[in-house]
Amino acid sequence: MTIYRISARRTPLFTDRSPALALTAVWALTRAGMLLLLWRDTLGIGGLGREVYLLYRHWHQLLSQGTFPPGDATWQYPPGAGLAILAPGLVPGLTYYQAFVALTLLADAVITFALARAGASGAWLWVIGLPLLLHLPLARYDVQVTALAVLALLALRAGRSRVGGALAGIGAMVKVWPLLTLIGTPRGHLTRRAWAWATVAAGALFTVLALGYAHPLDFARQQGGRGVQIESLGGTALSLARLAGWWPGEVRYRYGAFELTGPYATGVAHFALLLTGLAFCWLLLWRVRSWQWSAATPLDAALTAVLLFTVTSRVISPQYMVWLLGLAAVCLTCRETSQRQVALLMLPAAALSSLAYPVLYEEVITVTPVGVAVVALRNGLLLAATLLSCRRLWASTVPGPPSLKGL
Repeated sequence: MTIYRISARRTPLFTDRSPALALTAVWALTRAGMLLLLWRDTLGIGGLGREVYLLYRHWHQLLSQGTFPPGDATWQYPPGAGLAILAPGLVPGLTYYQAFVALTLLADAVITFALARAGASGAWLWVIGLPLLLHLPLARYDVQVTALAVLALLALRAGRSRVGGALAGIGAMVKVWPLLTLIGTPRGHLTRRAWAWATVAAGALFTVLALGYAHPLDFARQQGGRGVQIESLGGTALSLARLAGWWPGEVRYRYGAFELTGPYATGVAHFALLLTGLAFCWLLLWRVRSWQWSAATPLDAALTAVLLFTVTSRVISPQYMVWLLGLAAVCLTCRETSQRQVALLMLPAAALSSLAYPVLYEEVITVTPVGVAVVALRNGLLLAATLLSCRRLWASTVPGPPSLKGL
């Protein structure tokens, strides 16, 4: 019999106007700073905005003609991503670039408002944490995807499994990982209902896009060909080996990212896929062994799952930190969370990510000691956070002293 320890206690921000005004002021000031950095766009390697006004706008033109990018190595996203690419073109009076940034800020504001209503600590972590990534979040559509995941988790926490499931399903059609927000739903009808609505929402969206646009599944072929990105854990291992003179490989620009190529690189990529499979198996084992649920369990499990799939990925792009900050912030809206320390570790990890990209990215891609050290520190912090997250999740949900409790 499953033991539920559900508590709907909240620490709402809007019972007192002063904290709300302080949060709003900090949000406005930090986002103004991010806009200024994006307007200048010269920090470090520079040119972060090119992704929007060149690549995204190119994709928008193709989608406007009724086709997903065919044979494009940089298009590696599910068909729902087309909605995020098309949306800026629907905003009147603004250029595509301006509209994209405006919609990103709107999604950021929605996340902040939703978190503030659920709990002040989570809202503050998001508001303070996102600017640590400098202006990168404004030039990628990951904030929009994170909004879907955050709203899905908050809906699940409030007992609205249909809404949470539907949002998770739509998010999965945009960038896959939001489906992991359902990994910690309580057993029984809540899980069945959430997954059913996720399936219906994802299926309906895919059907509409498949009927309206050509090449909806072309992304899968491009994603499968990716190698070891220089910022991944595997990339760090190869970079350290190159610095030590043990590995003769080099860095090449492939599939829209800088990858390490040479002897053993393919093996490292395959090993990363194996680790991802093992991470999935661990999540299934946790799901089977866990019997003690609280209001925080779905939130904690989502952060743990995304951390596992991030650190075992062949690719750890800096925008992945947007996802982790959003999920960490949701965890902090619940007093019962087991992930408080893990959530706080996302702040230095985000700062190190922005130091690696864009500030010192030339050092990273030329595999200098400074560049490798920064990425290694970030990845080491993420790995430590992942192991701690797994241990805390297991300890808070699995009764007794299981053998995996000491992870």
